[in-house]
Amino acid sequence: MKLLSVAIPCYNSENYMRNCVESLLKGGEDVEIIIVNDGSHDATAQIADEYATKYPTIVKAVHKENGGHGSAVNAGIDNATGLYFKVVDSDDWVQEAAYKKILDTLRELVGGEKTIDMFISNFVYEKEGVKRKKVMRYHRTLPENKIFTWKDVKHFHKGQYILMHSVIFRTKLLKECNLRLPEKTFYVDNIFVFEPLPYVKNMYYLDVNFYRYYIGREDQSVNESVMISRIDQQIKVNKLMVDFYVANKQLFSGDRKLANYMFNHLEIITTISSVLLIRSETEENLEKKKELWKYIKQSDRVLHFRLRHGIMGGAMNLPGKGGRKISVEGYKICQHFFNFN
Repeated sequence: MKLLSVAIPCYNSENYMRNCVESLLKGGEDVEIIIVNDGSHDATAQIADEYATKYPTIVKAVHKENGGHGSAVNAGIDNATGLYFKVVDSDDWVQEAAYKKILDTLRELVGGEKTIDMFISNFVYEKEGVKRKKVMRYHRTLPENKIFTWKDVKHFHKGQYILMHSVIFRTKLLKECNLRLPEKTFYVDNIFVFEPLPYVKNMYYLDVNFYRYYIGREDQSVNESVMISRIDQQIKVNKLMVDFYVANKQLFSGDRKLANYMFNHLEIITTISSVLLIRSETEENLEKKKELWKYIKQSDRVLHFRLRHGIMGGAMNLPGKGGRKISVEGYKICQHFFNFN
């Protein structure tokens, strides 16, 4: 059995996927690389088959009809045979020294008494044209180089949260919690790092800058104008996270730190949805913002109260044009500080 399965969701990725695959091949025979061709129209399928032929014991090519990023991740999970599972998007890559250190650490942990459910490392925002790269680190929040549980986790500050780029999950855990991401929907990576968390007991954090998260393509899903054009999908993901939170409170309500993290992550996603709807400056989207908050209130009044009367919820619901302007200025500060969009 392989130590680590890495899924690479690919859609028309011919121009950059080789860099991603080549970086992952440096893991050697301990790694299973699953290239998921999600109905591409360019040379993605041929490149996937080329690697599968050249490295038959490492690379697996999976071809499917187009179903979106979530569908490709689902296919990756379905085809994974490794003990652990990671998603690396086709325009991103991994740093070799950190990669090898992670594999060495996973190898040691597999032989231990406790099973690790989630392995966390840092990621770097590889933003086009920016010399000083922002690194998302967890060194003051998570214990380092030791197995820990939620009770050992310290406070996550605003803007610091666990993304798909940060995590490696135990493959069996993802299958046992029946994680299925929605098809033909963007921003489902938020669900990927939300729904499995109540099932995560033991964790491990390694303070290495492993994942390189590229930001720079105009058509990229995290480009602000693209996000506004796809706002209905952001809202869909937001509502699915609300639904999961409300339906599964019993899974995490007894663990204060896990419950706090789940709430804070949902708060961040709701803030992003709200400010993008404000930022679009259309009456239609302002109505969608009202509808989103109404949906939360109808789903769970206590959750709505906590979200609405928190610092971020309050800032997102200031009245009138002046209030909306303050909301957007706050968002711009977050953009500058955290280097996203």
